Amino acid sequence: MAKKREEREMGMFLDGVIEAMPLFAKELVAGGVAGGFAKTVVAPLERVKILFQTRRAEFHSIGLLGSFKKIAKTEGPIGFYRGNGASVARIVPYAALHYMAYEQYRRWIILTFPDVWRGPVLDLVAGSFAGGTAVLFTYPLDLVRTKLAYQVVGSTKLNVQGLMNNEQVYKGIRDCFSKTYKEAGLRGLYRGVAPSLYGIFPYSGLKFYFYEEMKRHVPQEHKKNIMVKLVCGSVAGLLGQTFTYPLDVVRRQMQVERLLASNSAEVKGTMETLVNIAQKQGWKQLFSGLSINYLKVVPSVAIGFTVYDVMKACLRVPSRDEAVIEVVATKRNTQPSSLQS
Repeated sequence: MAKKREEREMGMFLDGVIEAMPLFAKELVAGGVAGGFAKTVVAPLERVKILFQTRRAEFHSIGLLGSFKKIAKTEGPIGFYRGNGASVARIVPYAALHYMAYEQYRRWIILTFPDVWRGPVLDLVAGSFAGGTAVLFTYPLDLVRTKLAYQVVGSTKLNVQGLMNNEQVYKGIRDCFSKTYKEAGLRGLYRGVAPSLYGIFPYSGLKFYFYEEMKRHVPQEHKKNIMVKLVCGSVAGLLGQTFTYPLDVVRRQMQVERLLASNSAEVKGTMETLVNIAQKQGWKQLFSGLSINYLKVVPSVAIGFTVYDVMKACLRVPSRDEAVIEVVATKRNTQPSSLQS
């Protein structure tokens, strides 16, 4: 009896907390949970993909299954999650900002331009700006994640394969932040941000565009079906990533440029790096790791969108049209009080 009362009181408390949360806070929480959960599920594939992208010869030659076996043998199961701490630390605020900013930009566009067509183009524009906003705020964590994942630590002694003896070995997130900042300052923490922005604007926009467009064609009785949402998210991530993948390769190579043994002191820009990769490594290198990325993106985007929609339902986030009406009503209610004051 007492246990049931405690459960009832806890339920009432949680209901009160949810009701008291502003709309943007609910969207932040839903986005953060979705991003962290999805990223952790695909972390092993993300590790292998980064090693493929940065052209580690020992991984290219042995292929996907060989790479998994090599990491498992030399580093153990924990090796698949090397750099995942920084990845989750980045993706939670990134996804929270990404989803919340998308909703906010979408509402802002509708309120500012009431006659705008509420179709897929709206999702494309809102998604693009949301992606750019999220990248600018969280990029240093992505850089740290890549540098940590790039290192391949042997099982018997703490050495980093492929790096020169005089090059730095990062012991963790804080150590990587500290050394990168000391080496190149704030600019060093944003190394490779340009191709990230070039890539995220079309990728993020296309991802939301395809997801929302596919959902529009789903019959009403199936819209809440989790499998339907997973399929829509999978196709959206697959198509969005295909169009923008070469810029992701450029970004990764720029991020680890200072770690390469053959790297000169000269720092290359985005287009110069893109041309350099195509000329010296071949155009196929611009799509290196794409097959792995497909395996990663399909579950990642699908899980992300699905968990986000489920979390929004749990947090009682209103539908997008209802949210716009709610924002308009709130503004109207606050205007008389501000005039009286």
